[in-house]
Amino acid sequence: MTTAPTTTRQHTVVDSPYGPLTLVATEGVLSGLYMTGQRHRPPEETFGVPDPRPFGETTRQLDAYFAGELTEFDLPLRLEGTPFQRGVWAELVRIPFGETRSYGELAEYLGKPGASRAVGLANGRNPVGIIVPCHRVVGASGSLTGYGGGLDRKQRLLAFERGTESETPALF
Repeated sequence: MTTAPTTTRQHTVVDSPYGPLTLVATEGVLSGLYMTGQRHRPPEETFGVPDPRPFGETTRQLDAYFAGELTEFDLPLRLEGTPFQRGVWAELVRIPFGETRSYGELAEYLGKPGASRAVGLANGRNPVGIIVPCHRVVGASGSLTGYGGGLDRKQRLLAFERGTESETPALF
């Protein structure tokens, strides 16, 4: 009798200006960053054992980002999803710090101009928020449409990246 190989998963929780962030690693590589109350957040029991060891560099880069010292993350990621979702997530990391793109623009970049809704669905399933900056995607008119971490967090993250966070009330 053969048994299926087991996948090693670990997690830890770190503080941020936007509330606690749960970091998840699969085989030692970052595979999840989830906010409290996040839509599509997997059940806690899937996060693996508590262990902060795989997250040293992730935590260092997040701290630098929140301090305004880092505008682009450089971390290995293990993003599990469909080929289309992974294509959307690859486009997200190309959106520069402090800028936004519309769902329609992302669909165009992917060569699927009629797929803005599908882009929105894939964006909402992004397993590594902030680092894969799904908060930088807005509606065609520039409106803040949808965000798994809540529109209030999306607004604060965008204001932080634009240097106007003091104009946005703190909600956490």
